[in-house]
Amino acid sequence: MFIKDWKKEVFTIPNFLSLFRLILIPVYVTIYLGATETSDYFIAGAILAVSCLTDMIDGKIARHFNMISTVGKILDPIADKLTQFTLTLCLSVKYPVLRFVLALFVIKEGFQGIVGLINLRRGKMLPGALLAGKICTTVLFVSLIILVLMPDLKQSFITAIAVVDTFFLSYAFITYVFAYFGKNTKVQDMEK
Repeated sequence: MFIKDWKKEVFTIPNFLSLFRLILIPVYVTIYLGATETSDYFIAGAILAVSCLTDMIDGKIARHFNMISTVGKILDPIADKLTQFTLTLCLSVKYPVLRFVLALFVIKEGFQGIVGLINLRRGKMLPGALLAGKICTTVLFVSLIILVLMPDLKQSFITAIAVVDTFFLSYAFITYVFAYFGKNTKVQDMEK
């Protein structure tokens, strides 16, 4: 009985798609950091597009076919965050102005990870990603993919992207702080 439940929890299409996204990360890093031609940047961008597409699809499949699992609730955001971190890290190597965005991303995700684990040990968790977090993720992916696909942008445009990303990261971070510690906390018992 336990083994059957375990297999149903782990071996799902959405979980395989999340694992696929994790496998794409080193492929992207290798292609982007070794890029010398415009076509290399397009290939790196295509890999990111596939990653984003599988991220959208895995959630739809999980909900539509009732394949939502605890493993998936953990694996999906890990794949998201590692992809975003890797993308931001690679771009900050080429564009130093993005190092502040990278630092803020690490602080935000570190906070969410630590506070999330503390709550998990207490049998509590947020019911899902907050709207501010989803918007932030979308803005980050779109803006950073633009930087991958257009490696010859003017510095002023790159700086504008860094400012926009900083704003949305800051807003999402503050929203999560209030979701965990605010007057109207959104943390719930895991049984609900």
